[in-house]
Amino acid sequence: MKKLPGAILAAISAASLAALMSCGGAKTPQEVNVYNWGEYIDESIFVDFEVETGITVNYTTFQTNEEMYAAMKLGGASYDLIIPSDYMVERMIDEGMLEKLDFGNIPNTELISPERLKPDYDPSGEYSVPYMWSTVGLIYNSAMIGEELTSWGALFNPEYAGQILMFDNPRDAFGIALKYLGYSLNTTSEAEIREAYELLAGQKPILQAYVMDKIFDKLESGEAALGPYYTGDYLTMKEINPDLRYALPEEGSNVFTDAMCVPKGAANKENAEKFINFMTSTDVCIANMDVTGYISPNEEAADLYSEGLDVEEIMVMFPSRDDLGRCEPFLNLPQETLDLYDALWAELKS
Repeated sequence: MKKLPGAILAAISAASLAALMSCGGAKTPQEVNVYNWGEYIDESIFVDFEVETGITVNYTTFQTNEEMYAAMKLGGASYDLIIPSDYMVERMIDEGMLEKLDFGNIPNTELISPERLKPDYDPSGEYSVPYMWSTVGLIYNSAMIGEELTSWGALFNPEYAGQILMFDNPRDAFGIALKYLGYSLNTTSEAEIREAYELLAGQKPILQAYVMDKIFDKLESGEAALGPYYTGDYLTMKEINPDLRYALPEEGSNVFTDAMCVPKGAANKENAEKFINFMTSTDVCIANMDVTGYISPNEEAADLYSEGLDVEEIMVMFPSRDDLGRCEPFLNLPQETLDLYDALWAELKS
């Protein structure tokens, strides 16, 4: 992915310098404990935030929504800011696990596209601020795969045995199987979910591994030939391995939004809200897009950043209306369906 054009970098540098100069004298040491996905932020901006506000960022990462959810259940008050995906935000709202936000501390929300401020997963818009959005696609090594891939079916093809990676969490793995079978990601039909299970069980012997963040390293290094992964990471991986290719499968995929939330009982709620405000500013959103390859809901940032992209980067980062029409967000499912997923996943992994 191309790095930021000089004019934009200069604008960001000027904005950052202005923020640093306006910060004034010494502040009482404070902190904010942030829990986010791996490879999903420009960590250099933590210094700017600390100088601007006097608040130290303590940063920890997770690999799946389910891992994050379990950590919250076990003692989530140790975190002040979490960044779950849409369906998990909905679940945590339903279970009373999130604080309502004080938007007086987050004036930069006015920079976010209005259609993204009261999404289906948070219809009142009181519990979350969108962070990034994108899609899940099929990434493959063209030097190892001698054909163009356009379908999730490649992940179930014995021809590629030993070279296939699969998501190591039930919602994503079942979601891919369901889309390939022509079903919704959000089906509650036990018959359809069990059909997806049979497809995944048949895939297991030909897999190289079930993995999450390691998909990035294995595909980038050529250790594996194909696997599902997040669109933004593809653009970063391709900088190291130009043989990599990307496809949004013809059957459709998951379009996701990750959002910034404050867990119930967070010790530093106001600091978390200040961090959210910082993260939604245009200059920070542009810098973050440049490192992660994901799309900011800050429309000004997205428009400015797109000016420096080539044709492929535009097509991958900003899917067409037709492509997005084949995609679905994950929704929170009834508990009985979640229990079925857990039981079948445990059986699959045993």
